[in-house]
Amino acid sequence: MNISTRFGAKLPLLSNLVPIREVPKLGFLPFSHRKRGFRSGFSKKMALNVEKFDVGVENQLGLIRSATESNADEAIEALKAGKVIAVPTDTLYGFACDACSSKAVNRIYDIKGRKHTSPLAICVGDVSDIEHFAVTDHLPHGLLNSLLPGPVTIVLGRGESSILEKSLNPGLDSIGVRVPDSDFIRIIARGSRSALALTSANLSGQPSSVSIKDFKNLWEHCAYVYEGGVLPAGRAGSTVVDLTKPGKYRILRPGSAKEETVAILENYSLLEKC
Repeated sequence: MNISTRFGAKLPLLSNLVPIREVPKLGFLPFSHRKRGFRSGFSKKMALNVEKFDVGVENQLGLIRSATESNADEAIEALKAGKVIAVPTDTLYGFACDACSSKAVNRIYDIKGRKHTSPLAICVGDVSDIEHFAVTDHLPHGLLNSLLPGPVTIVLGRGESSILEKSLNPGLDSIGVRVPDSDFIRIIARGSRSALALTSANLSGQPSSVSIKDFKNLWEHCAYVYEGGVLPAGRAGSTVVDLTKPGKYRILRPGSAKEETVAILENYSLLEKC
């Protein structure tokens, strides 16, 4: 069964340290370059909100941490232990766990009250990691580097060579992949040496979260909740695009970056799939 329609309808608003930026080969600017002003504003606002967070609440619960590199090792260890954590991305707050731990994945479904028939996306630390989990050799050279990192979920075929556990989204031959333009989640994805299962931090069917207070009722189910301030991208989530077919694309969810995504796809001569 192909994941395309189900990802469009139901996808939630989700190696070693290597350089963060990979250079696009065809000269099209990736999101972090096209939106340099947005990225700068996002970082400043995140820092401001972290500073203003209620320290008393943090000390009382023992769950809240700032989404900074100094706390990355703790997050990585939690992921390796099969725990669920809450993290900011470039769009929304999400629940993350080791995508290769069926116990952790099931825990995410339980926390959200989500049906197991609804697929989860994965997050990796760098664009170069995607080929280990999905089929990419049919894509124009440089396309992924132009789309990612950024607020886009790419739906690709899993293929026989994918190292993903079969227990993740069983029966589906495609997988949604994210490389958010958000340093913290990329650092922990690299450090985990795995893919992260990623889904929005909310109860299934409820509004998505742009601050940790939006899902306060679910904090207790997480090993840690990483505070990144109020996220400025709104609640639209990532743009979801199906790239499983050579030379074709299909927007499954408009999300927060449809216009920019379509412009990049058409610059690479991809045609919209009807």
